[in-house]
Amino acid sequence: MEHLVEFAAGLPTYGKVLWIVGVMAVFWIAEGYYAFAKHGYSKWSHARTNLILLGFVMLINVVFGLSTAGVFVWLETSQFGLLNLVAWPMWAELLVSLLLLDLIAQYGAHYALHKIPALWRLHLVHHSDTHVDVTSGTRHHPLDFIFREVAALVAVVVTGMPLAFYLLYRLVTVFFTYWTHANIRLPAKLEKLLGYVIVTPIMHKVHHHHTLPHTDTNFGNMFSFWDRIFGTYGEIDEAQLVYGVDTADPSRSEDLAYQLGIPWNKTVGKATTDMNGRPVAP
Repeated sequence: MEHLVEFAAGLPTYGKVLWIVGVMAVFWIAEGYYAFAKHGYSKWSHARTNLILLGFVMLINVVFGLSTAGVFVWLETSQFGLLNLVAWPMWAELLVSLLLLDLIAQYGAHYALHKIPALWRLHLVHHSDTHVDVTSGTRHHPLDFIFREVAALVAVVVTGMPLAFYLLYRLVTVFFTYWTHANIRLPAKLEKLLGYVIVTPIMHKVHHHHTLPHTDTNFGNMFSFWDRIFGTYGEIDEAQLVYGVDTADPSRSEDLAYQLGIPWNKTVGKATTDMNGRPVAP
């Protein structure tokens, strides 16, 4: 465990970029052999929009990293946070850190992005993707990403975790981001078994169904039990899955200018019908 933490802490910037590219490439290839669904779309054309959005996010991440560094310097001098109140083994402190990061920065932030109207308008860009595959994990409006990063720093301050724990979390969450969005199918028994603990690809596909109530289910990124604990777990017959948002123009899913303008485009809103076409209260 200690070696893993040290590895994450010592990984240079180019190593982190290689990790992002490598994980994405592995699932991109896997989609060709173990596809969950055949969409009949241009995979490269679809990827272009999502990868450009990833570029924006990576630039923001560089700038945001300065603020993050300042937070960890303050934590080290102030000894603030839950972990500074206990003396647990490293593995236990790391587990608590990962759990709270996933709860606050992933599940909690994701829930807020759906339930707070102003934030939902940012998050619509992610849900407007009509062909969910591994590159969809990179599809975030820059302001959506900034909100998630702030939520992560809240979790960091609450726990008082060391920088190495946070860096390891970033590597792990990259894997789960691409894993959950990848257009792959697992053996049914393995899918069910893993689903009791971690978020699986099919589980997250339900979240990308284009209508309520399914859009507001399965908010988890790493651990699936948050959705079960807080009553937001959902399932759907996979034959009924339709990706996107029912109030966004599906023909402009790959229109970058349209996507970046969605937060201010009042013709785009939250899904207003359920899977049977019935109106759903806002």
